[in-house]
Amino acid sequence: MKSVHKVLENPRGVLKNSTSRKPAQRRSADDRSADILAAARAVIAEQGYEKTLIADIARRAGVVDGTIYRYFENKRDLMVKVAEVWFGEQLLMDSHLDSIHGTQNKLRHLAWRTLSIVRREPVLARFMLMELRPDPNYRNSPFFEMNRKFTHEVLQVCRDAIASGEFVNDISPNMLRDMLHGCIEHRTWAFLRGEGDFDIDEVADGIAKLIYRGMLAQTPATRSDVEAAVARIEEVASKLERKLQS
Repeated sequence: MKSVHKVLENPRGVLKNSTSRKPAQRRSADDRSADILAAARAVIAEQGYEKTLIADIARRAGVVDGTIYRYFENKRDLMVKVAEVWFGEQLLMDSHLDSIHGTQNKLRHLAWRTLSIVRREPVLARFMLMELRPDPNYRNSPFFEMNRKFTHEVLQVCRDAIASGEFVNDISPNMLRDMLHGCIEHRTWAFLRGEGDFDIDEVADGIAKLIYRGMLAQTPATRSDVEAAVARIEEVASKLERKLQS
């Protein structure tokens, strides 16, 4: 009878401890998407875009393959989102250009910054150049506007140099921006294909010198400069004449 009373007092006796446990909280859609993006970025950095499978990403994220397809259409769609997050991170980083003095030094600094990004994230840089840039819809994609923002500082440095008279004014600043980044793409292309390497400092120095020396405005010689040069020549001629007579 005593045992019956105990059961009546706690009709769910055997379940009492289990009902006190809090149910596991489900990840929100945003959190789950962020987890998948982080896993994809890590796996792709290790294995490369071409060799990575959705199953590899799912395993790293701790989900089944089907979960990924709930958030992303396919591997390329997932990679595009990874690249978008990555490029956004680069835009948020301060270039510290204000602490650099001199046009040539600023150009070198900006070239060095981009080269460092390529070195640090070659898989994403390669995906940008090989997959996104050639896309017919590139100009309508968020990457086009992001790239404009990223390269704006080079454009402004060149505009300021032209406005001050430091650079000649018969070359478009847009062309100079394209030249700087075109040189970077050309010099890093073998590295991105896994067929070569590059020296960040050497390439940054070369690009900055090429643009700066090619664009530097030559100050026209004044009358006093010409007269001074003539006087020096006459002085040398007089010395030579005296030596010949002695």
